[in-house]
Amino acid sequence: MAERLQATLAPDGIDKLIRALTGRGYQVLGPTVRDGAIVYDKIEGADDLPRGWTDDQGPGRYRLKERPDGAFFGYGNGPQTWKKYLHPPELRLFAADRQDGLFHILDSTSPPGPPMAFVGVRACELAAVGIQDRALLEGKFRDSGYGSRRDRAFIVAVQCTQAAATCFCASMRTGPEGTNPEVRAKADLTLTEVVNADSHWFLAEAGSKRGREVLAGLDGQPATEEAIQLARSAVESAAAQQVRHMETGGIHDLLYQNFEHPRWDEIAARCLSCGNCTMVCPTCFCTNVEDVSDVTGNHAERWRRWDSCFTMSFSYIHGGSVRTSAKARFRQWMTHKLASWSDQFGTTGCVGCGRCIAWCPVGIDLTEEAQALRGVVNDGNTNS
Repeated sequence: MAERLQATLAPDGIDKLIRALTGRGYQVLGPTVRDGAIVYDKIEGADDLPRGWTDDQGPGRYRLKERPDGAFFGYGNGPQTWKKYLHPPELRLFAADRQDGLFHILDSTSPPGPPMAFVGVRACELAAVGIQDRALLEGKFRDSGYGSRRDRAFIVAVQCTQAAATCFCASMRTGPEGTNPEVRAKADLTLTEVVNADSHWFLAEAGSKRGREVLAGLDGQPATEEAIQLARSAVESAAAQQVRHMETGGIHDLLYQNFEHPRWDEIAARCLSCGNCTMVCPTCFCTNVEDVSDVTGNHAERWRRWDSCFTMSFSYIHGGSVRTSAKARFRQWMTHKLASWSDQFGTTGCVGCGRCIAWCPVGIDLTEEAQALRGVVNDGNTNS
């Protein structure tokens, strides 16, 4: 394996990076501020990034606020995930036209578009992409569209140097050592932003051949051992900031053995079955297939759209829905995420990103519910 290339970049190196990726034919996507949140969208330069912004998160709460140090990536996870590009919320599978009394399938093959470059992928999100890889590529039925988008994507990961109050990735073994949210693999480039009163710079590390080619053209300086240690300390501090914890030991059997635990009724009394938790989750991949036609009846299309196990229709089979109560639907989601997902794919379906906590309208906290099933009571603010 080729030696990993490490270099330090000045802040303007981020703009050079984005423009270099654009010049190589990538559609560059990254974080930007819109409608009071940090979301993912097309970016053309460093000015599009959320420089000088951070967030305040908690159960059912997400607010942006300014930060004085001008950090580009000094925020926690927002409401969107990279799955919206790799596993799109809407996808036309095929179309058909009526001709001479028969429907003929149209050529549904569309140009693939430019390859995508993701800028700002966190360790938990990279872990989530790996989970979707196993679900959509490594099983009996391979999603070829996902595979094509995934294979062509250029990933620029960003190390977390601060944690949101909703983060619990350290306890979900997101990092390589299982103790911190550190990116070590599967990214073409990895950036660590170091910003303090005296300096602002990035440690950049190439993890692939194409990553080394891009980094070599960014006019970076060879990384010193001191720079590497400063960057590592910044990442370690993010893990130390996490106040939520998910005790994963025995959680598979815990959920299977507590199917009728009274806690499910307590959750159901609050849960709105809105599906927000599944929509913001970076690993949920459930979909529905719908056939539609135009008003003439001469043109029909088949679409695949994201769906949620919180909708009544999701579990509908001949005769009615299998899960008619909010209790049954929440129990299904949590049990699948933390137990039966492991049976299917060899890993849990949770990476500890905390989005389901922040974007639940009633502030249901997954870590708190897991603790309650164990009979552990907390103060509702931390789970450490």
